[in-house]
Amino acid sequence: MIYLHLFLQFFHIGVFSFGGGYATLPFLYDISEKFGWYTLDELNNMLAVASITPGPVGINMATFAGFKTAGILGSLLATSAIIIPSLIFVIIISKFLNKFCENVYVKSVISVLKPLGCGLLTAVGVHLLINEFLSGNFNIIHFILFGLMIFISLKKKLPPAFYLALGAVFGLIS
Repeated sequence: MIYLHLFLQFFHIGVFSFGGGYATLPFLYDISEKFGWYTLDELNNMLAVASITPGPVGINMATFAGFKTAGILGSLLATSAIIIPSLIFVIIISKFLNKFCENVYVKSVISVLKPLGCGLLTAVGVHLLINEFLSGNFNIIHFILFGLMIFISLKKKLPPAFYLALGAVFGLIS
């Protein structure tokens, strides 16, 4: 029964997590709190590993969370479940996109999804910051580095890989 439940939870994440892999985090936090399949510390560690592991972060997170919950079969189920909705959406959308790409409603939906993804990522960042404070692991150096990366991102348009690499270097140093 755990396998079906695991599949359904990650299928749900696959359906509703717009904005990239980090948009899965609110759902993963919710699963952690509701079902206790993994702790918040384990989830933070999974995020760190998923961020530096090749491949999409959301899929890597599903693989790690599935493995932590139900072993190898759990990782296969969670990974498959999070991918299937996107696969279905892409197939359906590809059939209609060329026909409707200039449609004002389609353009409106796409323009809404971008800030929605940013909002979800901001919520994840705030949640991580709050957890850092509440866990007693708050480190002022981490906070300063976070502020420095925000400052750099506002001044220069650099690729996300730069910030990941910079964060990894600072994480190894501190």
